[in-house]
Amino acid sequence: MSNVKYQINIMYSDPKDCLYCQNNETLHNLMIEIAHLRVSRAFLFKEQTYHGRCLVAYDGHVNDLNELSDEQRNLFMADVADVTRAMQRLFKPEKINYGAFSDKLSHLHFHLAPKYVDGPDYGGTFQMNPGKVYLSDAEYAEMVEALRKELKAEF
Repeated sequence: MSNVKYQINIMYSDPKDCLYCQNNETLHNLMIEIAHLRVSRAFLFKEQTYHGRCLVAYDGHVNDLNELSDEQRNLFMADVADVTRAMQRLFKPEKINYGAFSDKLSHLHFHLAPKYVDGPDYGGTFQMNPGKVYLSDAEYAEMVEALRKELKAEF
């Protein structure tokens, strides 16, 4: 066995530059807050190529899942599971894809992209922001309210 030590390069971002921590106009142009959960916030993506697409972002500025204590990780993943259950009941996708990329924005968050058999990219990777499907304010409001109602059923 080698005694070679590997250097791990981790990207840490400044909360002052963080989309989720700043809760700014850029964030609100991309998504609509649904609810505050145990240790995170749930959002509906405005770009709806994947009907019902949501995102769950951890409350604190944490760069990666492995930085959380076991208890905080379990609470965060429970939040993610609650949102996917609500999405499953409301939108009935064939599968929900999970994405936790954080290459350019190192704040712990999961993209939740519902996939439908006859829908875009079924059997492949979802696109981050295809920029194709946007809804009316009334349609967003209806989806957010339905998700809030479903999430209340989880608690």
